[in-house]
Amino acid sequence: MNNNSASLAEYRRKLRSKRIMLGVCLCILLAAAAVWRIAQGEWNIPLARVAELLSPSLPESERTAPEAIVVRLVRLPRFLAAVGTGGLLAVSGAVLQGVLVNPLAEPYTLGIAAGAAFGGALGFFFGSLAVMPMAFMGALAALWLVNMIAWKGGGGSSAYIVLAGIVTNAILSAGVTFLKAIADDKLGAIVLWLMGSLAGAAPLSAAMVWVGSAIVLVPAFILGRQLDAVSLGEGRGEALGVDERKLRLVLLCSSSIASALAVSYFGIIGFVGLVTPHILRLLIGPSHRQLLAFSFLAGGTLLAVADGAAQWLGELPVGVVTALVGGPFFCWILVSGRRTAK
Repeated sequence: MNNNSASLAEYRRKLRSKRIMLGVCLCILLAAAAVWRIAQGEWNIPLARVAELLSPSLPESERTAPEAIVVRLVRLPRFLAAVGTGGLLAVSGAVLQGVLVNPLAEPYTLGIAAGAAFGGALGFFFGSLAVMPMAFMGALAALWLVNMIAWKGGGGSSAYIVLAGIVTNAILSAGVTFLKAIADDKLGAIVLWLMGSLAGAAPLSAAMVWVGSAIVLVPAFILGRQLDAVSLGEGRGEALGVDERKLRLVLLCSSSIASALAVSYFGIIGFVGLVTPHILRLLIGPSHRQLLAFSFLAGGTLLAVADGAAQWLGELPVGVVTALVGGPFFCWILVSGRRTAK
């Protein structure tokens, strides 16, 4: 018994040290990404000058200078949008994987992103101002459809929610293909939006994705212990006194609303919410309160770096970069996990 207690204490100590080290590394990477994204570019601006331009006490006469406009209205909002969107998607992925007890669950596999894509593509037929609100409504409509199918088919169990998400994703993806086929001169704009890009990030859109991050992160963090119980398996949470259906409803809705905000502003950016929680579980364990905090930090850093790479490669859509890197990397994780299991 004493040996077991000592072993457990040693394991916890090592895990705590690993978390501290990972947190420090992620903060350093995020700071480096901030310097790269805000100070460097086609127009390199000295770091001291950047700090001066971002100061709240900057004289009004200097706020209209070209350097100030580039830093304050272009680079800073884009960086903040990347961090907020990446963190939001990673946290949403961690929440959905936990509450549905499925390692492949994320906003895109559940049809939420497909709903936003269909709504946004449809919005192009009514004018560019209709894209964002219709994408948001499309994501919420997809969530409603997934829950209705799951409830009618299997009483709302997590397995049926995932299956309903796959069916909904297939139907709405076909709808997007149909809209592209009849788009004519709007086809280019639709395809570019669907690829996902942060190039048009503005202070308002950056602020909104941070609001979306809070919408999913705050309730998930508060309910972290219940989420730990539910993630043990279907029915395990009920045995521990957790109302699984209520928890699932709250977290599905908050994750979907947050993801809908991100997709409606910046399009489809895949694999951040799928890969990031997997990597972090291997490093820091499955406890959701720690996992959620690290997921936000790691997801934000990942997307900020990916967006920098996309811009460096000639302003590619960042969704293309995350798919090209995330897809093969996730396949490697699956293959490595299977070999380890054997």
